[in-house]
This record gives sequence, C-alpha cells and structure tokens, in this order.
Amino acid sequence: MALFSNAVRAGDFVFVSGQASVDADGTIIPGTFAEEMRRSVENVRRALATQGLTLADVVKVNSFVHDPAHIDEYNQIYPEYFSSPKPARTTITGCLTDRIKFEIDVVAYGPAAEA
Repeated sequence: MALFSNAVRAGDFVFVSGQASVDADGTIIPGTFAEEMRRSVENVRRALATQGLTLADVVKVNSFVHDPAHIDEYNQIYPEYFSSPKPARTTITGCLTDRIKFEIDVVAYGPAAEA
C-alpha cells in the first residue's frame, strides 16, 4: 500500500510529491549527485505523464540539495530539464539525510480533460 500519491490533480494544477533517486518500488538508488538528480527528475517526468503533462508544464519547482557544494552542479543540470519560461524555483540545501543527495517536487499547470 502506497503511503502517498506521486501526483494529484486539483483542477488545472498537478502537484507532484517529492521525487528522489528511487526505482519503481521506492528503493533508493545511490549515485553521484548528477545521477541522483537526473533519476529524480525522470521520476517527476513519469509522474507528470500519468496526468497527461510534461516538464514543459511545470510552473513551480522545489529542490532539496543535501550538500551546498553541489549547487553549481545543480545549476548546470537544471536547464537540461527546464527551459524558458523557467518555472518559479525554491532551492533548499543541507536538509536531506545522508541517504540521498537530491529531491524535487513540482507543481504543473495543464487544463484537465473534460469528461
């Protein structure tokens, strides 16, 4: 039984729960910062797809970076996934356990399909 929903639609907005470097079963997949960030964003991409949305529909990003020393690398990778107009963004450092290097949650906007 899942403890939370990966993505929840509220009208035209979709809220994606925090995604880390995990596999489909929720097992943490450790790696370099870049590997963990990319896997986390790909998990967001999959969650959005269940709602018929893509990363281009993201309007707000909340990122959590374990080690502040990774901020430069984060800023280099980020534009690979989010292009102009870039979403509003909040980044918090020094807030994760030693088990993960990166986590991300997003809010996306896309009109709900009419029934």
